[in-house]
Amino acid sequence: MTPWLEVCRGIVEDLHEVLERMPTREEREPVVGDGAGGDETTAVDAAAEAAIIVRLERLHAEHGIDFHLVSEELGERLYGVAPTMRVVVDPIDGSLNAKRAIPFFSVSIAVAEGSTMKDVVFGFVHDFGTNEEWTATRGEGAFLNGAPLGGQMPKEKIEVLALEATVAASVADKAIAFAPLAKRLRIMGSLALSLCYLAAGRVDAVCSLKEARAVDIAAAQLLLRELGLPIVFADAGPFDAGPLDTAARSPVVAAGSQELCDRLAHIVAT
Repeated sequence: MTPWLEVCRGIVEDLHEVLERMPTREEREPVVGDGAGGDETTAVDAAAEAAIIVRLERLHAEHGIDFHLVSEELGERLYGVAPTMRVVVDPIDGSLNAKRAIPFFSVSIAVAEGSTMKDVVFGFVHDFGTNEEWTATRGEGAFLNGAPLGGQMPKEKIEVLALEATVAASVADKAIAFAPLAKRLRIMGSLALSLCYLAAGRVDAVCSLKEARAVDIAAAQLLLRELGLPIVFADAGPFDAGPLDTAARSPVVAAGSQELCDRLAHIVAT
């Protein structure tokens, strides 16, 4: 997976240039269309995705690497004839933070050998606020800035529960139900990064309060799986079988144990 790590780091350089060209809300915030996933596409989303596509198209043209691209805004596109490899991209995870210049948003890139979550073999998430690099390679572990994760795991009892994909009404609807399980809530604004924070033991559980898409979670979920941490769909089928596409499937829940996952998933789904 080393070539993909180099590609992802090149993408990060490209996106830093994009962000420098669009420093304020005035440049980043305008809505320029609707993404394939159903959300509005802002100018910063579109510019970030365009930069990523240029680099990936170069990879295909110059190195003959065929792949099936799944991306937040454009949807799906094939490079080559019937490629089996999938590249799953969220150019800006945490778009609201990005357009408001809140430094908690990321790029998320997953590489898979097939069409489902279980097929993901490489995950990459870059935090543009801290410039932290989160990576995982199937069977080889999960890493933060090249150092192995796993020394600091989530607590057995939830001190910090990270909620994502939230609006005020959703939080109000579920907060009381979470109270017996979680001492404190954090709402940070990037599902990919919140899952990475769970992998590092910075938070103890993560719940998305609306349906998540593969582009949001495909990379970060590999970090969790490499560490033996469970992640589940709250109201869909087995997580392993989740398709790598742009459709919104289910809220997701992750925690330090399967028991906590199941209890949180029950709250989210009811």
